[in-house]
Amino acid sequence: MFYQSFATVLILLAVTAPAALVFGFGGATLARARLLPLRLIGKTYISAVRGVPDIAFFLFFVIALDQGFEWLRHQALCPDWNEPIRQGNDFVVCAAAKLPLGTAPQYVHEIYGFFTAVLTFAIVFGAFAANVLYGAMRAVPQAQIETAQAYGMRPAQVFWRILVPQMWVYALPGLSNLWMVLIKATPLLFLLGVEDIVYWARELGGTKQAKFSDYPHGDWRMQYFLFLLVFYLAFTKLSEVVLERVMKRLTHGQGTLGATS
Repeated sequence: MFYQSFATVLILLAVTAPAALVFGFGGATLARARLLPLRLIGKTYISAVRGVPDIAFFLFFVIALDQGFEWLRHQALCPDWNEPIRQGNDFVVCAAAKLPLGTAPQYVHEIYGFFTAVLTFAIVFGAFAANVLYGAMRAVPQAQIETAQAYGMRPAQVFWRILVPQMWVYALPGLSNLWMVLIKATPLLFLLGVEDIVYWARELGGTKQAKFSDYPHGDWRMQYFLFLLVFYLAFTKLSEVVLERVMKRLTHGQGTLGATS
């Protein structure tokens, strides 16, 4: 299970990174929209998420997201319910609206917990990606936009054929840093109740264990966390090499600060 927890972290990164890009692209597009309501939605999303500490947002949003899903299911499945959902500090919905159901097997609970964690990661880091992409869109030379307009391109054509293909050159340095931050943020899974590598390092390395009390040993946490340190350093180094090659490929022949001669 300790080794499987590494797969959990890698799956989280593999799913969260493209999902965060989708949220980021949507937020950046809304932030530069011509209509004021859409522009306010995009800028509010970017500012609100970036202005809250990650830990506080993670701990709050997972609970809010879970209760939001249950509230929607409660409205659809239990229309005859006549008791208040908010009862003091308790959030009470009918049994059919619970997520996951109490009769569901354990793996369903684990998948649901992982899903809410991934969605929370995507929303949080999507706001940072939106800020990076918004700046990258503004960095594309205005002369190219005006030239495309002079050729008779519609606004949608200018956006998809001129602006979007060129903005990645300007966005990649910021997105690379965001990828590194995302890697370092994966231990937050431990706070969200997902059994990741930090959880198992503490569980297996500690003298007092919750699950393996039949196998006592000394305090091995230093060795386990040192192994995690080496793992994260190696993974970030591999990421740097890959991102550098991607950057060289994207900037080949481009007249930008990131271009090679």
